[in-house]
Amino acid sequence: MSFFPKIAFQYEVEEYLTKVFRNDELITALGTQEAENKYQSLLSHLSHPPAFTSVRVNTHLASVKHVKKLLFEEIQKQFKGLRVPVLEHPKLQDVLLIPVIGPRRDLKKHASEVIVGAQCGYAVLRGAHVYVPGIVSISRFVKAGDLVSVYSDIEGKCKRGAKEFDGVKVFLGNGISELSRSEIFSSSGPLKGLGIRMIEPVYLSPSFDNVLPSHLFLQNLPSVVVSHILNPQPGEKILDMCAAPGGKTTHLAALMHDQGEVIAMDKIANKVKKIKQNAELLQLNCIKAFCYDGTKALSVEKKEDKQEGPPFLPESFDRVLLDAPCSGMGQRPKMVYSSTLKEVTSYQPLQRKLFSVAVKLLKPGGVLVYSTCTITLSENEEQVAWALKTFPCLQLHPQEPHIGGEGMKGAGLSLDQLKLLQRFDPSAVTLQGMDVNSLQDSREDDLISLANKDCIGFFIAKFIKSNSK
Repeated sequence: MSFFPKIAFQYEVEEYLTKVFRNDELITALGTQEAENKYQSLLSHLSHPPAFTSVRVNTHLASVKHVKKLLFEEIQKQFKGLRVPVLEHPKLQDVLLIPVIGPRRDLKKHASEVIVGAQCGYAVLRGAHVYVPGIVSISRFVKAGDLVSVYSDIEGKCKRGAKEFDGVKVFLGNGISELSRSEIFSSSGPLKGLGIRMIEPVYLSPSFDNVLPSHLFLQNLPSVVVSHILNPQPGEKILDMCAAPGGKTTHLAALMHDQGEVIAMDKIANKVKKIKQNAELLQLNCIKAFCYDGTKALSVEKKEDKQEGPPFLPESFDRVLLDAPCSGMGQRPKMVYSSTLKEVTSYQPLQRKLFSVAVKLLKPGGVLVYSTCTITLSENEEQVAWALKTFPCLQLHPQEPHIGGEGMKGAGLSLDQLKLLQRFDPSAVTLQGMDVNSLQDSREDDLISLANKDCIGFFIAKFIKSNSK
């Protein structure tokens, strides 16, 4: 049941992906029609939000039961008494799941329109209100308190400040304008703050603006799985190579009970600042964040005793997480993917540079987890095949918990190797809507199973570095 159009790619990228999902290994295993059906299903899923909102509880500060109670009360307040359950994940003890209601097809559209940018639109589909910087256009004469219909300019063609827009736009729901048109497009410069309070979104998800900020971290389900798979222990020294904005970094610190050391790196200063802010908000003290390029994090010379940051000597870390920069094609919802083929294919060599440094920084016997939020073979299974060939010291290792599917065929890996990988593939379930009635009739086990599958596209591989040199 597709409510939005399938995700659109540039022609070269679409050709590239078509070849990936019709590769010989896959066709031999599934047959041409089944492979094509899965690919088309994936494209439909990518333009829709996941079926659940997942939040990670900061267990460093509060129990899951306590936060679950507070969150349930908050959602009832937001949804005006609508009883939407908050589920505890049986295999991820620090994760709470909230079903997303929608798409709601019976919403009445208003004459006054607000056009928002694509990124703002995607956030609205996952429960956010509309903030002023995200507004591109608004109908003339709109005043504070007016009912408006909100649309996403998915192709980025609406001119800022326009009074109307007839281009491609996707309906996101209805809201109340907090400001007048003249205030939103003030000549004194762009305002900050809330622009449109969503009251009837097409997809009903809770807003997490200032909701239990030190107790909850809004995080996609597979992103939480990654830290559990790395399984850091109290007292260890952990490296998060590409850490911003700090979701996995703070999760690692919480899993270690804030005992040990988590080194977080990112090469963009503002992103490092965000890691530090999140660590402070969640009251985690074992995190040390540095603005540094991970490809240059290996040192061949002994550092001065006082220098605690990068670069690091070989074999400095017990465990390394490489949540690599990637083409991001697994992110949902996304209706238009604007990157060129050159940009898409630029990630593989960068990931290999980072991976090579990660292997050298890892102690013998240590754990390396590699992950991406994309769907290509070149950034996922092909990287695993390359790593096993390039680094004889690495062995693929079973993942716990394993709640996604196995790896995708096409990179020459054996069936046993593919079973050790974890690929979250949204097309593993039929695209379906959820209303309050169907929610009440559903078994909790079935809802958890749906949450495990209908999430973002994601990939995880776990390696152990052997003790032999």
